[in-house]
Amino acid sequence: MPELSNNEAGRGFTHVYTATYEDLQTIGNGGQLTIATIPAGGAVELAGVYESVAFAGTTSLVIDVGTTTGDPDEFIDALDVDGMSAPVFNTGDAFTGGQSQPVGGTSTATSIVLEVTDAAIASATAGEIVIGLRIVDLGQFA
Repeated sequence: MPELSNNEAGRGFTHVYTATYEDLQTIGNGGQLTIATIPAGGAVELAGVYESVAFAGTTSLVIDVGTTTGDPDEFIDALDVDGMSAPVFNTGDAFTGGQSQPVGGTSTATSIVLEVTDAAIASATAGEIVIGLRIVDLGQFA
């Protein structure tokens, strides 16, 4: 088996989505936005959220990240962003015990969705989150 280059090795995050409070206001309470895609033959190995700028104007921001549009919580589940004191990783329903083995393997391309739940999101005046994903893609070698 040949050695993979750094780019092929999948070190670090492969996808990063940054959302300001204004972006979350656009998504709206109960709204969803596709932030990445798992390619056919791929899976998510790591999902993390970092509050890079503290939120102001709201104290009830909850997010979910996953693939099920009705309840996208496979990778990050019901994360209380206002209550975070450090980055949070792999809290979704598909991860058990916060392990970092790939989950959500798929034979077809599948959207990864961010869901915002916050009745007061329109009142936010500051805040930013960074969502990082490490997506593995065995399909690229097919």
